[in-house]
Amino acid sequence: MCRSDKFFCVCVCFFFFFFFFLSQGVAVHSRRRVAFWFRRESGVWSWCSRLFATVATAVMNRESFAAGERLVSPAYVRQGCEARRSHEHLIRLLLEKGKCPENGWDESTLELFLHELAIMDSNNFLGNCGVGEREGRVASALVARRHYRFIHGIGRSGDISAVQPKAAGSSLLNKITNSLVLDIIKLAGVHTVANCFVVPMATGMSLTLCFLTLRHKRPKAQYIIWPRIDQKSCFKSMITAGFEPVVIENVLEGDELRTDLKAVEAKVQELGPDYILCIHSTTSCFAPRVPDRLEELAVICANYDIPHIVNNAYGVQSSKCMHLIQQGARVGRIDAFVQSLDKNFMVPVGGAIIAGFNDSFIQEISKMYPGRASASPSLDVLITLLSLGSNGYKKLLKERKEMFSYLSNQIKKLSEAYNERLLHTPHNPISLAMTLKTLDEHHDEAVTQLGSMLFTRQVSGARVVPLGSVQTVSGYTFRGFMSHTNNYPCAYLNAASAIGMKMQDVDLFRKRLDKCLKAVRKEQSKESDDNYDKTEDVDIEEMALKPDNVLLDTYQDASS
Repeated sequence: MCRSDKFFCVCVCFFFFFFFFLSQGVAVHSRRRVAFWFRRESGVWSWCSRLFATVATAVMNRESFAAGERLVSPAYVRQGCEARRSHEHLIRLLLEKGKCPENGWDESTLELFLHELAIMDSNNFLGNCGVGEREGRVASALVARRHYRFIHGIGRSGDISAVQPKAAGSSLLNKITNSLVLDIIKLAGVHTVANCFVVPMATGMSLTLCFLTLRHKRPKAQYIIWPRIDQKSCFKSMITAGFEPVVIENVLEGDELRTDLKAVEAKVQELGPDYILCIHSTTSCFAPRVPDRLEELAVICANYDIPHIVNNAYGVQSSKCMHLIQQGARVGRIDAFVQSLDKNFMVPVGGAIIAGFNDSFIQEISKMYPGRASASPSLDVLITLLSLGSNGYKKLLKERKEMFSYLSNQIKKLSEAYNERLLHTPHNPISLAMTLKTLDEHHDEAVTQLGSMLFTRQVSGARVVPLGSVQTVSGYTFRGFMSHTNNYPCAYLNAASAIGMKMQDVDLFRKRLDKCLKAVRKEQSKESDDNYDKTEDVDIEEMALKPDNVLLDTYQDASS
């Protein structure tokens, strides 16, 4: 058959099936499948074969409903068919737009969608015969259900973002998740982000992946310039990648610890730009440290042609942190920024998002990941975002801001009652710090004792930072560890208003902190008073740590 005859046949087939679709009222999900394969397939003949299969599916669905009408009233069947189409309409919009829906889906739509994707993977084919070493076999049915039967994972050996021939459903899940996450990052404030992908590693290892990608671009590089933040994983990410961290000490401005820009630029000139892999900056952090001066650092990176990697671990939930990244990219250079899934989207630990403003560089990072990867983090965040919708996520961001103000007011009142104060850290939008001067002046161990008491009373996340702590991390010794500087003026306690925090969390925290502070103060008074009558008091520490008291606090708070 000549080429013109082939073209004529294709045209005839196209118009025939086009009018067939219009006349038969094909189900929404069938049209979706046509659109999907039309985008993905490159050859006309391949597309035609897919079209034949889609029409056959549509006819079969129509015949199935017709068969059902012989068993149940046709009116009821049509009603059920329309109900199904409403679910499928949401799925079609998701695939067409690739954006997070404004309103969250219900569980029935979510499970229908996940089931439709899962049966596209070869391990769920009814007649599949697998003779390879990795065929999606799972010994436990419970494990299969836990993963919605997505067994093949995501990516291929050469690229975590690549499509798997055996796992069209898992590959589609991965693409949709990355598209939704990109939409949320733009919604949160980084409007010009070009690309991103979910990686099944926490923030530290994801940073390592970025550094390893830069190694090939900068073969002479030995150093990473790093404004100090006392958090082990981000420090070890540089060591693991095989580079030497150059620690830049922060400067004290009022109560805040801020980036020493002069020291950064001086170190760049001293070491030489060619020998510096990148500047590794930070947004989200524990007060009194505040986010780095990203705009100024980005300008330094642009001027000296040095890459810039940003640790944005829990910064997506903060409009201020996201604004810093957007502005840094506008005025200077930011190559990639990394954020945690669990800290920003309330999913289990084990995933991160690597995003950036240069599409090709983000693709290079994804190709650096060796082998396939777990689909669990992608599945978790996909379910979460579809459940919340963009409106639901924006509501959580708004509530977090409100809780930050409420937490700040409550800690301020409590600190004043104990002759302490809330540190003034206006540039930190997530974390707060309250001084513990009176405790530290009386007893060196009182600060750490307070931390133990809070933890035993089921207060998690609060950090007490004593003076003079020394910690060695991967051979590097940090003085004043946890305080982000060698000599902060006082000991303090940290608390953070993170996404998902509720007013009752703040109220219960203040109540338990109040009790623990009273207990420590009484213990100090007991030790300083030589005439103290021990028979008139109980063991204060034991009382504060007693589990019954913790349960009573919780019960009283819930019933109030």
